[in-house]
Amino acid sequence: MNLTMGEIADPVQFKEEGNKHFQAGEIDKAIECYTKAIKSCKDKKALAVIYRNRSACFLKKENYNNAVSDASKAIDVDAADIKALYRRCQALEKLGKLDMAFKDVQRCATLEPKNKTFLETLRRLGADIQQKLKTTFSTDSRVQNMFDILFSDESDKEKQEKAANNLIVLAREDAGAERIFQNNGVPLLVQLIDTGKPEMILAAIRTLSGMCTGHRARATAIIHTVGISKLCSIMAVDNEEIVLATANLFQCVYDSLSGGDKRNYGKEEALVLDSSKDLKDILLALLEMIASKKVSGHGRDQALNLLTKNVPRKDKKNTDNSKGLFTIDHGLKKILKVCGQVPDLPDQLPLTENTQLIASVLLNKLYDDMRCDPERDHFRDTCDEYIKSKFDPNDMDRNIHAINTLSGILQGPFDVGNVLAGRQGVMEMMVALCGSEREVDQLVAVEALIHASTKTSKASFFISNGVTLLKDMYKKTKNEKIKIRALVGLCKLGSAGGDDYSMRQFAEGSTEKLAKQCRKWLCNPTLDVRTRKWAVEGLAYLTNDADVKDDFVEDEAALRAMFELAKSKDKTILYAVACTLVNCTNSYDKKEIIPEMVQLAKFSKQHVPEQHPKDKKDFIERRVKRLLKAGVTSALAVMVKADNSILTDQTKEMLARYFSKSFEIKTFHYYVLQALLPLALEGTDKGKIKASHALAKIAAVSNPEIAFPAERIYEVVRPLVSLLNTERDGLENFEALLGLTNLAALNDKLRVKILKEKALPEIENYMFEEHDQIRQAATECMCNLVCCKEVQDRYLEDGNDKLKLLVLLCGEDDVQLQRAAAGALAMLTAAQKKLAVKITKVTGQWLEIIQRLCIHDNPEIQHRGLVTVFNMLDADEQLAKKLIECELLEILTYVAKLEDNPKKQDAINAARACLSRAMDTGLIKPFSN
Repeated sequence: MNLTMGEIADPVQFKEEGNKHFQAGEIDKAIECYTKAIKSCKDKKALAVIYRNRSACFLKKENYNNAVSDASKAIDVDAADIKALYRRCQALEKLGKLDMAFKDVQRCATLEPKNKTFLETLRRLGADIQQKLKTTFSTDSRVQNMFDILFSDESDKEKQEKAANNLIVLAREDAGAERIFQNNGVPLLVQLIDTGKPEMILAAIRTLSGMCTGHRARATAIIHTVGISKLCSIMAVDNEEIVLATANLFQCVYDSLSGGDKRNYGKEEALVLDSSKDLKDILLALLEMIASKKVSGHGRDQALNLLTKNVPRKDKKNTDNSKGLFTIDHGLKKILKVCGQVPDLPDQLPLTENTQLIASVLLNKLYDDMRCDPERDHFRDTCDEYIKSKFDPNDMDRNIHAINTLSGILQGPFDVGNVLAGRQGVMEMMVALCGSEREVDQLVAVEALIHASTKTSKASFFISNGVTLLKDMYKKTKNEKIKIRALVGLCKLGSAGGDDYSMRQFAEGSTEKLAKQCRKWLCNPTLDVRTRKWAVEGLAYLTNDADVKDDFVEDEAALRAMFELAKSKDKTILYAVACTLVNCTNSYDKKEIIPEMVQLAKFSKQHVPEQHPKDKKDFIERRVKRLLKAGVTSALAVMVKADNSILTDQTKEMLARYFSKSFEIKTFHYYVLQALLPLALEGTDKGKIKASHALAKIAAVSNPEIAFPAERIYEVVRPLVSLLNTERDGLENFEALLGLTNLAALNDKLRVKILKEKALPEIENYMFEEHDQIRQAATECMCNLVCCKEVQDRYLEDGNDKLKLLVLLCGEDDVQLQRAAAGALAMLTAAQKKLAVKITKVTGQWLEIIQRLCIHDNPEIQHRGLVTVFNMLDADEQLAKKLIECELLEILTYVAKLEDNPKKQDAINAARACLSRAMDTGLIKPFSN
C-alpha cells in the first residue's frame, strides 16, 4: 500500500478513524485503519494502544492467533496493560490454552481485585483447568485399557470391537487424539495393522485418520512412523472397506500437510518445517499404484480418485499448476495404460467396472489444469507418442490396447482424442479391427467409434469415415453386443438436431424403431450389464425426439430396468441415465422464442427451431409422473451417493435439473433431500443453482422441521443463501427468502446459522427491492431475524437508514408488507429501548405511521402497532409524554374500551396495557366512577 507523506505523519487520525469504524461494527475497515496507523507510528506507548485496539478487532473476527499476537505486543510495552491482558486471556481461552489464559486473568485480578468480570473468569478457568486435568488422567488410562483389550488373546470378539470403536470415536476429538498420540499410540496402531486381521486393520486406519485430521504435526509423525509404502500396500488389498478407509487416511494426511484443512494448532505447527517432500512422495506413490499389477481394482480406483481430488487446481485464479505438470511428467503414461486395459484379454491390470472412466475423468481434469498452449501440446504429444508406441502390425492385442487408450482419451479431453483419432493409421486400424473375427477386437473398435462420434464440427474425420462402418456393422453382425454398440453410434449422430422437430436426422418413424430396439435390449436379462448399459446410452441420444420419450415413459418395464441398472455397481451408466431423465422431462435450458424474431428469421430464410407437439407442458407433466411411478426416486437416491470421480459435475447438473423440474410441477418426494443437498453444494454453477432452487421451493411451502429432519435442516441454509444474489432471477430470490423466513422462525441456532452465512446484508438489500413480493419476503425474513442481538446492533448503529426503512414500510398499503414491518418494529423496540426513542428521529412521518398502525382494520397489524406504542411509552419519559399529549391517547382509549372480542383481543389487551403504563407513570389519571 502506498502512503502519502500526510498519512505517514498522522497515525493518530488513522487510530481515531479505526475507533469510529469499530464502534459502528465495521471491523474490517477498523483493522485496515489500525494497520495503517501501526505502519506510520513511531511512539511506543501510542503503538501499544493501537495494537491493543486491533487485538479487539481480531477477537470480533474470531481470528484468535492474531488477537494473541497483537495483545502480546501491547503487553511487551506495558506489562500492566489490563485491557490487553484480558483480551489475550479471551483469545487464549478460545484457542484451548487454558493455563496461559489463567495466568493472564490472574494478573488482571491482581491489578483490579474488585473487578467482578475478572474474578468470575478466574473462577471459571480454574474449574475448567481442573476438569481438563481430570479428563486427561482419565483418558490416558482409558487409552491404555483399550489397547490392552485389543492386544489380549483372551478378550472376546465383542469386547475387542467395542474397544476399537471407542478408540475411533476418541481419535475424532482433538483432546482424545492428542492423548492417544502422547501415549505411544501410533506404534501401537502399527502393531494392530501387522496382526493382519481385517477388523483390526480397519480400526487402526480409522483411528489414524481421526488423529491426523487438521493437525499437521501429528500427520507428519504418522506418515514417517507408518510409512507411505506401507499405507499403499494396505490400500492395494482386495477389501473395499479397508481400501476406502485408507484412502480417507491419505486424504486427511494430504489436507493437513497441504493446508487444505484450515484449523490452526499454534506452536505444534512450527515443528513441521516443510511438508513439500512428503506431499511429493505421496503423489509418486499413488502414481506407482495406478499401474501396478499388485493393486486391486478398488485400490486403483481410490488412487485415481485421490489424484483427481488433489492434483488439479481448485481455483483457476491460482497460477501454480506445478502439481498437474509433475503428475503429467511422472504419471501420464501410467494413466493411459489404465485406459488401454482390455478386461477380456489375459494378463491385464485388476479393474472394477468404473476404473477406466475414473482414469478418463482424471485425464480431463489434468488437461483442463494446463495454463498455456505449450503445456497442452506436451500433454497431447505424450498421448500421441504412447498410442503410436503400441501399434504393432504383428500383435493385435497391442493394437486394441492403443485403440482402447484412444477411447479413454475421447471420454476425457475430447479435443485431444479427436486430434489423435485423425492421425494417419488410426482410422485404418479401426477398420481392420471392425473386420476382425475376434469379438473383443470388434467391441473395442466400435466403442472407439462411438466415443469419436459427435454432433460437433470437430469430428469431421469421423463423419466422413465412421458412419459407413457403423451402418455395415449394425446390418451384418449377428452378435448382439456389437450390434447394440453400432446402434448407439448411429443414435449419437442422429441426435444432432437436439429437440428441434424440424431437424430430424432420420426418416419418419426410424428413430422410434431404433428406440424400440434399445428398449428391447435394455429389458433383456440374458444380456450382460455392460451391453445393456449401451442400450441406455442409445436412449440418452434418442430421447431428444419427443415421440421416443413419450413411448419410453409408457414402457414401465424399460424404465424399471434402467433404474435397476442405475443402482448397480457399474456407475459408468450414471451420465446416460441423467441425460435420459433430463430429455424426458425437458429439464434443459430453452431460449424463449420471440414471435417477431421468428418472422424476421423466416423473412431472411434462416432456420427457425420448431417445438414438437408432445413437448408441451401437459405432456411433460405426464412424463414426470410416469417416471415417479416407475421408481425414479429410489434410483436417484442411490445415484447421488456415487463417488465424486464418477458422479461428475456435469452429471450432478443433469440430476439437479431433473429435481428442479419435478418439483416445479408439484411431484416432489421429500425423502430425496439426501440427494439434493450434495448437488446444491458441489458441481457446476448451473447445477448448484438448480438444486438450491429445488431446496428453496421445499423450504418455502412446507414445514422445514418435517421436510428437513434433525441436523439436515442446518445444511439447507447455505444453498438458500447462495440464491440471494443479483445474478439469480427474481423467482429464485423470492423462494429463497421465503425458505429462510420459515427457517428463521424455528429457533435461535438456525437464525445464527443464517447470519454466519452472511445473509443479512443481502436480505437488507432486498428490502429496498422494487418488486413487491420480493420486498415483502425480505421484510418477513427480517421480522424473524430481529430477535438476534447482532441484527439489533445493526439497527442501533448510527449513519444508516435501516430503521427509517422499517418505519416507512409500516406506512405502505400492502397489508402483508405492513404486517411484517410492524412485527419487526415491535420486536426491535421491545428488545432495545434506544430504538424506541430512535424512531422519532428517523423520519418526520413516524407519528402518523404509528397512529395508522394502531387503527388498522387488520387485527394483527393493529396489535403490532399497539405493542410498539407500549414499548415507546416504556422506553423514555419525555417520549411517553409526547405520545399521550397527541391524538394517540384517543386511539388507545377507543380501542381499550371495546368489548372483548376473540379476533381483536390481543390488540384490545395491548391498548389497555398502554393506558395502564401511562397511569403508572402519572401521565394520565383513571376516571372516578
